[in-house]
Amino acid sequence: MFTTKTIVTSLFWKFMERCGTSCVQFVTSIVLARLLLPEDFGLIALVMVFITLANVFVQNGFSTSLIQKKNADNLDFSSVFYASLLLAGVIYAILFFTAPLVANFYNHPELTTIVRVLALTLFFGALNSIQEAYIARNMLFKKLFWRSLGALVPSAAIGIACALKGFGVWALVIQQLCDVFLMCVFMWFTVKWRPQLQFSFERVKGLLSFGWKLQVSALLDNGYTNLYNLIVGKMFSPADLGYYSRGEMFPLAIVANINTSIQSVLMPALSVAQDEPAAIKQMMRRAITTSSFVILPIMAGVAALAKPMVLILLGEKWLPCVPFIQIFCCSYAFWPVHTSNLSAINALGRSDIFLRLEVLKKLTGTCILVLFIYLFRSPIGVASTGFVTIITAGFINAYPNKKLLHYGYFEQIRDISPFLILAFLMGAIVYYFSTFDFHPVIQLVSLTILGAVFYLGVAKLLHFESLDYLTTVFKELVNGKQ
Repeated sequence: MFTTKTIVTSLFWKFMERCGTSCVQFVTSIVLARLLLPEDFGLIALVMVFITLANVFVQNGFSTSLIQKKNADNLDFSSVFYASLLLAGVIYAILFFTAPLVANFYNHPELTTIVRVLALTLFFGALNSIQEAYIARNMLFKKLFWRSLGALVPSAAIGIACALKGFGVWALVIQQLCDVFLMCVFMWFTVKWRPQLQFSFERVKGLLSFGWKLQVSALLDNGYTNLYNLIVGKMFSPADLGYYSRGEMFPLAIVANINTSIQSVLMPALSVAQDEPAAIKQMMRRAITTSSFVILPIMAGVAALAKPMVLILLGEKWLPCVPFIQIFCCSYAFWPVHTSNLSAINALGRSDIFLRLEVLKKLTGTCILVLFIYLFRSPIGVASTGFVTIITAGFINAYPNKKLLHYGYFEQIRDISPFLILAFLMGAIVYYFSTFDFHPVIQLVSLTILGAVFYLGVAKLLHFESLDYLTTVFKELVNGKQ
């Protein structure tokens, strides 16, 4: 069982890793957005649909199985490493030979070479996934922090240099290749684990008995998520997909950094306590309330200040992505409830339930997507589907935990409802003042401060427990107390 100090320290370093990488990625994306065209980002978004799905086979399932297994040893890690590399080779060959079909489907011949080059990241991803599982299992998130920053900074510089030289979409390709390659290099020198010359089909088979369900679940989830990009890219222009993907980038980056930090630490902690449902429920409630307390006001503020933010950071040519930002903020605001339920189910070892939930959610979400496309026939209509589906998915994810942990969806919503109401009021106030004619910089700075003071002030006045908890954790980290 991990101590409170270990969990809090790991959470701190995971959060620092996410924040550090997010800051570098954020600045890099802003610079590249000013140097490149929306069409360039649209083309990369199309290719990443296939690369992301391919990575599901290589990285998902196995890595989670290694974290979840109580007594995983080096034979498990080495066996998974070689199995992942073999799988990466098979999938790369498939992508290599089907790349022309992808290019013909979207009527963009340049996609053939882009797919073949970006697919090389599969091999680096195979190694990274095993090393990250080792880090998560041993709560060594400080090493992950240095690896991520060490890879991102030079790859960002290379990408920007290529954009300045007029490489266009290839600047984005080169940046991603450098990033994943450098991650491997830095991880090799910061993590002690090394693959041994040993392999066990029995170990792989045993891990697959748990992991294959998660792998299929991840494939369904990623396939469904990327279905949006496929539809926007096919039905509309690459520029529309560029606005769509940039609009999703801001809220997704914020939520993913906060929520992933919590979930990455929560998963191994829950796995250790998998025989204690009461302890899992307590940790799960803490994860939901703490992350929601932070994420809900940020999403409300970003949605309210989307226009001045885009004008300052990306420039006027990117203004069409403002409504996408606002829609995705509404969708991702409820992500903590969504993911915490899934982490609890995984920690209990119920990958069978996990898979059934994914199938049900994707069937429901696809029906909603088809309906919205029929009704609206626009990229905005496609984006709006996300809000409806994440609310529906939250209810579906929470249903098993009502029986397993006695912690159902309505109780979870009741736990976060004070934050939700306060965040909505804050967002409405900020949006009202944003309609006044001020310089975008003045709007963004002054109204961000106004929103933060209002939210934290009212939370302090009403004695929100989550604020007290975060304050206590921060003081413990500063003072080095247990």
